[in-house]
Amino acid sequence: MEPNTVALIEALLFVSNRALTIGEIAKGTGLTELEVADALESLEKELGSPHHGIALVRLGGGYTLRTKKEYGEKLLMNAAFTREARGLSRAALETLAIIAYKQPVTRAEIEVLRGVKCDGPLETLLERGLIEEAGRKRLPGRPVTYATTPLFLELLGLNSLKELPPIGNEGLI
Repeated sequence: MEPNTVALIEALLFVSNRALTIGEIAKGTGLTELEVADALESLEKELGSPHHGIALVRLGGGYTLRTKKEYGEKLLMNAAFTREARGLSRAALETLAIIAYKQPVTRAEIEVLRGVKCDGPLETLLERGLIEEAGRKRLPGRPVTYATTPLFLELLGLNSLKELPPIGNEGLI
């Protein structure tokens, strides 16, 4: 196998906005499915090295590149590096953390935890696609609840909310 075969597949996965199957990778690169499978195995081993911050992950029958878990936790706590989160205020980051750990959660519940109003942060997070309306609570006034979006998980390299780092005794929330 040519060394640039692995690099070609890595580049294809990097630019893709979703997981790709072996067949899709083969079609996109002109390689056989066997060549793709061999290259994916090599890429997985290479990215498994501690010198890389990303990993090859199998999702839904396909392959994608994701942030390694040990770095995803650090990035969650400092999410300001991402395009969608760049420039988020401390209030927006606090609001996002509350929603991530307590979802589905209402505006009033967020405000109780933060101790201040959260209209602005909620609007910002909604605009950037990091949270969404998740329904309504069966309470007087039927308040809207909020939850994180798949984009939130994707940006942090998580498959599910179960992979969020534990809060700990010192408490994030």
